Order: sequence, then structure tokens, then C-alpha cells
Amino acid sequence: MQIRDLPYEDPGVPDARSGGRYLLWLFRSQLGGQAKSLGWGLLQQLGLAGLPVGSGLAVQAVVDGSGSGLALAGGLIALFGIALTIGDTMLHRVSVTNWITAAARLQQSLSRKTTELGSTLSRRVAAGEIVTVSTGDVEKIGWFVEALSRFVAAAVAIVLIAVGLLLYVPSLGLLVAVGVPVLALAVLPLLAPATRRADVQREKAGRATELASDTVAGLRVLRGVGGEELFLGRYREVSQEVRRAAVRSARMWSLISAVQVLLPGLMLIAVVWYGARLALDGRITPGELVTVYSAVTLLLVPLQRFEEIAVAYSVSRPSATRAARVLSLVRTDVAADAGGGRAVKAPSGDLFDPVSGMLAPSGLLTAVVCGDPDAAGRLADRLGGHGVGSATDREDRGSDDGLAGGASRGGAEAVPSVLLGRTALDSLPLDVARTAVLVQDKDPVLLSGTLAELLDVPSSGTVAARRALAAAQCDDVLDALVRASVAGDGDRDAMRARITERGRSLSGGQRQRLALARSLVADPEVLVLDEPTSAVDSHTEARIADGVRRLRSGRTTVVFTSSPLVLDRADRVVFVHNGKAGAEGAHRALLAEDARYRAVVTRETGAGPGSAAFGAHVTDGMGRQHRTDVHEMEESA
Repeated sequence: MQIRDLPYEDPGVPDARSGGRYLLWLFRSQLGGQAKSLGWGLLQQLGLAGLPVGSGLAVQAVVDGSGSGLALAGGLIALFGIALTIGDTMLHRVSVTNWITAAARLQQSLSRKTTELGSTLSRRVAAGEIVTVSTGDVEKIGWFVEALSRFVAAAVAIVLIAVGLLLYVPSLGLLVAVGVPVLALAVLPLLAPATRRADVQREKAGRATELASDTVAGLRVLRGVGGEELFLGRYREVSQEVRRAAVRSARMWSLISAVQVLLPGLMLIAVVWYGARLALDGRITPGELVTVYSAVTLLLVPLQRFEEIAVAYSVSRPSATRAARVLSLVRTDVAADAGGGRAVKAPSGDLFDPVSGMLAPSGLLTAVVCGDPDAAGRLADRLGGHGVGSATDREDRGSDDGLAGGASRGGAEAVPSVLLGRTALDSLPLDVARTAVLVQDKDPVLLSGTLAELLDVPSSGTVAARRALAAAQCDDVLDALVRASVAGDGDRDAMRARITERGRSLSGGQRQRLALARSLVADPEVLVLDEPTSAVDSHTEARIADGVRRLRSGRTTVVFTSSPLVLDRADRVVFVHNGKAGAEGAHRALLAEDARYRAVVTRETGAGPGSAAFGAHVTDGMGRQHRTDVHEMEESA
């Protein structure tokens, strides 16, 4: 695999049982590149090991006054120099290729896993850890994979040099053969504490990164409540902990580096002293002394590979563990490719969640009211087949979601899958499941690009972009994009207007409506919307509800909301309490008959049945209008 051939057509299925197994899988996945690296590394080390032989022969030829011997020595030095140059150049080229291809394989595997898990990934793994794995850990893992073959080449070269010296000058070769293993293994006792300190440093750095990302994401809210200084002080404390941990780790690695310099220096002194005595006694020639001295000096180069591989392993091991933890996550307990390679048709019919008992009849607009917004988000994920697959998975997330229906934490009982018609979503291939059911999160992300590119999503082709924008009430959004486009390049076509990263130039309500239009364009069999109008005013909210109802006529739509304006336009309303579907029916009937439903929708526990229907609209609508105005002002600031 060459860099020009990236990305991989198929990065393969990683062995994510542990960090060590994942590193081994990466190494096996690029055996061809590792073999090339080993071959060029051996050529480099051969050239390096041959230079002392040529130097010794040259010195001895001068002592003996032999011109032919000097010419032979010069030829050998030139030959070994060429081998060293070619080997070093190609080793660097192949090593960098191995590094980049290993990193690319990991990045593609992470992208595939992110696509598979969807929004549940950030709920099961901390956001800071995801950022760490996809950025810094990729580089560290790639470093270890490419350094491994260089280390093997260096180890082979050291053995060959030691054996050669033992045969060439037995008296000095024995000293070198005994001393080299001591030099190579001397740092082993220091590696364990150095690795522990490095792990502590990385753990603290990960927490600091997560705190920083969360602070930046909520900066506007922090400014609104005056909490900048509080979080700034908290980040100062965390960053100082990272600094102190980094200093402690650096001290240990400095000690390892000092040992790697001190011990070879002491052995070199011993070789020179003992060799000089042997030369003075006439037991070895000056040329042999120069050869042994040069060989010991050049041994320092391959010995540095031992330190490099130790540092690379200690750095990459926790990184590989984090990567394996992310890559080991599964969407469900059922294989995602249950189709066995056969084409699987997207199912249709009623959408039913056996855990909560929530039923969304086919072709109707069903509104779902949950007293707990977090439980609503988890139920929305489950309806799309992205939810937690087992009790074990819930334990990994650290909390019971209230939707387990009897599977205890830490147990082995599987949570039943959501059914579309008679088909379990968890038994479908992922692409088929997502074609059938689309879930729009309550905080959707807009990618940078033009509006046409934003709306260019896989779809049925039935709903045109203009119709979706009209249903989502995006007229003012289009005007804003046109004004920004005219100020920039003069283009008055809103579809060619550019949207900044995450839509930061738009207000929260405008971003929410564009995301809704994107979902409407996709026109899935089942559309699940989680609070799609929470950031818009009441008048716009009513028009959006009417537009979605008209555009999705004959299609199954599920809306998680507590807005009376939306609930009043739904074909049926389901009230979910403590993870179970309770009351069902029309909005106004539920207001009059169910006190718990009335308390959630009106926010007034004392509202009477006679005035609830009207009071809910007025009280909630005015309250939402006021909160939305403040939210819009913050987003636009």
C-alpha cells in the first residue's frame, strides 16, 4: 500500500479486544510494508557495520605501507557508504509510508465506527476521549507500528556486529558481546515507572482537553450566567496538574536518556583502555583496535532504537487501548450485516418499541411527550436503531436509562429491538435501517458548504429542496443567506450561498429549521424528530407543525415535543412516563383526562381540566416565546 492509494477500499475488521491485540493487528495488516522496512533497515545497518571494517583495514594498510590494501579499504568504505546512503533513504521513505498508512487505517476504522454508532457514540464515550483518539492517538499508534521494523533491523544488526567482533578479535569481542546486552536491557527497570508517569500525564491531559472543549461549546451560556471566571479558574487548576505531571514524566525519560548515553560511554572507555593494552603488548594490531573502536562507537546508533521502541510502546499502548475501546463498541447485540450479503429491502409498517410500549402507526404523525428530556433523547435513538443494545452496554455508559424494562445493570439480558412492521431494526444492515428510519437529534450539526450541498443528501427524490425549505419555514433563513452572499460575492441565489462551519453565522432557530429541511428532503419511511422547534417562536412553530404535517402526509412521523402547538396538530399523542408509554389519544383529550400529562405540557401542576386546553396554549406559548427571544439574541451575539 502506497500513500497515493489511500484511502483504503476496506480498512479491515480490527481486533479490538485489547490495545496490544489492536497494535498486533495493525502490524499484521501491513506486513508487506513492514518487510520492506526491515529489508532497507538491514541494508542500512549492514552499511553502518561495514564502515569500521574498512576503517580498520585502511589504518592497517598505512601501518604496513600497502597501497593495494589501502585501495581495497577505500573501495570497501565507498561500497558500505553507498549501502548506508541507499538504505537510510529508503528506510525513511518506507517508514513514513508505514506510519501514514497505519494512521489512515485507524482513521478509516474510527470513521466507520462513528457512522455505525451515530449520536450514541458521544453518550458512550466522553467527547474529550473521542477527540484524543482521532487526533493525537492516531499519530502515536502510527509511530509505534513504523518503528517496530526499524527496531527489529537494529536488533539483528547488533547481534551480527557482536558475533563478528567475537570472531574477528576474540579478546575484545568478548567484552563487547557481554556489554551490549547489558546496555540494551539496562533501561528496562526504568520503563515501568516512566510508563506509569506518562499514563498519568495523558489521563490528566485528556481531562483538560475535555474540559476545554466543553467550555468552548458552552461559552455563550457561560457568558450569559457570568460563569467564565469560574471555568477559567477550573481550567487553570487542571492545566497546572497537567504541567506537573508532564515534568515528572520528563524527568524519568531524561534519566533513561542519560543511562543510554552513560553506559555506552563507559563501555567505550573500557574497550579503548583494554584494547590499547593489548596493542601495546602486540596481541592485536592497530588496525584491529581501530575496527573494534569504530564498531563500538557505531553500535550507539542501533542501540538508540531500543530507547525509541520503548518510548513508542509506552506512548502508543494507552493510545491503542483507547482506540480499541472505541472500536469495540457495537451498535447492537445482533450482527449488523445479518443480510449475509443479500440485498435487503427496507421494511415498512408501524414503528413499535417493545421496551417502552410506544407505538407509532404507519402513515400518521405521532407526538411523544416525555417528562425527562434525556429519556426522550434515548428513546429517539432507540427508535432509529442507534440505542443501547444490552444491559452490559448500559453499564458501560454508567447509568440506567429507564428504558431497560427489567434488564438489570451488569446482567446479560438483551434489550429487545425496535420493530418496524414485523422486522427488528437491529437485525437489518445499517444502511438499510437508516434508509428506513431517520432520527434528527435535538442539536443537529450543519456542515460548512453551500445550501445546495447541505440539502444534497440520500433521499427518495420525492421531496424537492424548495418544498422542504417552505415546510420548515426557512424564508428568513434564505434572506439572511442571500444578504450574506451579496455582501461577499454578489450571488443572489440562496442555494449557492455558503453556510459557515456549524452554521455559526445563523441563529439557533435558523440552524434548527435548516436541519429540519434537510431531514424532510431525505423523505425516509419513518422520520423521528427530537424537539425540532425548541429554538423558534410560537407563530413559526405553528406554521412548521402545519408544514410538516402536510409534507409528510401518508408517511410515518414521530415528534418528541412538549409544545401544545405541535401536540394539537398531531394525529395521536403518546405520553411516556418512567420509561413506559401510558396515556394515548388526542392532545385536548389527554389534557382534560390525565393530570400527569397536563403537568408536563402546561408546566402548571394546578391547572384545572376546564381551562387546561386554552391555558396550556397561552401559558406555554408565551413562555416559549420569551425564552426563544433570549436564546436567539444569545446565538446572534
